[in-house]
Amino acid sequence: MTTTSSPVSPASPASPAAPARARRLAARLLATAERPAWQERPRASTQGAKSGGITVILLLILLPLYMIVVTSLSTQASINQAGGMVIWPHGLSLGAYRDVVSGGVVGRALLISLGITAVGTAFSMVVTILAAYGMSRAGSFGHRTVLWIMMVTMFFNGGIIPLFLVVSALGGYDQYWALIAPSAVSVFNIIVMRAFFANTAQDLIESARIDGASDWRILWRIVLPTSKAVTAVIALFYAVGYWNSWFNIMLFMPSDSSKWPLQMVLYDYLTQNSEMVNSAASGFQNAAPTLALQMAVVTITIVPVLLAYPLVQKHFTKGVLLGAIKG
Repeated sequence: MTTTSSPVSPASPASPAAPARARRLAARLLATAERPAWQERPRASTQGAKSGGITVILLLILLPLYMIVVTSLSTQASINQAGGMVIWPHGLSLGAYRDVVSGGVVGRALLISLGITAVGTAFSMVVTILAAYGMSRAGSFGHRTVLWIMMVTMFFNGGIIPLFLVVSALGGYDQYWALIAPSAVSVFNIIVMRAFFANTAQDLIESARIDGASDWRILWRIVLPTSKAVTAVIALFYAVGYWNSWFNIMLFMPSDSSKWPLQMVLYDYLTQNSEMVNSAASGFQNAAPTLALQMAVVTITIVPVLLAYPLVQKHFTKGVLLGAIKG
């Protein structure tokens, strides 16, 4: 019996369009492979709405920063024409930064802020690491009791007046250590770091104990090297907190302006700009516009934080979030 061969259909492998269709099918399968079976493929409108939302959020964040920097570099004519904060400058000048630097007040306050941030961050990290490691060991004495007592302080505290009385009674009034000790420990940071330490590979710790390693050596040689992410993030939290702190300065160091860190100088300058600009003791010259001087001090204040965040950003998910999920 003779058979007749049917013509090649467009969907058959011999068709010229088959490789293209196979590539499109493979691309579609690859695009949906990373999604769960119950999650449908995003639509173009949804993707556009997400991109638009992210763009709006970025503009809301970047536009004020842009206006601060541009205003600090603007001339008096540009500020007068804009009626305040400048968006499109009609003349740029470094006069505000020259006046700020030449005055000496901001330079001295910047050094004081850097010193308080460095010393305070180091002290807080030492206390936090030791407390978190001690409470992460199941056999440590009273670790659960201490943890619950510390958690109570997250919701209840004595208040500002008892804090002032205690620090003053200890001789902390008008002393730099009063700017560090009252805010040296964050219970939230201890809990996050404790959760991370508790999930450190137990076989490594047990092996080190068999070899005769002490708790100090285990902490220094095993736990901390495997917890660089959470350590970097917690250190950033403490550093930003010390850098932006100004309320403790108002409590314990309100009168001696020569000891003020940068944030207090900024606060006093923004709230009493006329006195500071016209005061010979302040060190500012009245050559630059008042608003430009204010924005120059603000720019100098936020630049260190903006430079520090990108260096630690990659550790956020691996550090704090992972540690919180594990706990």
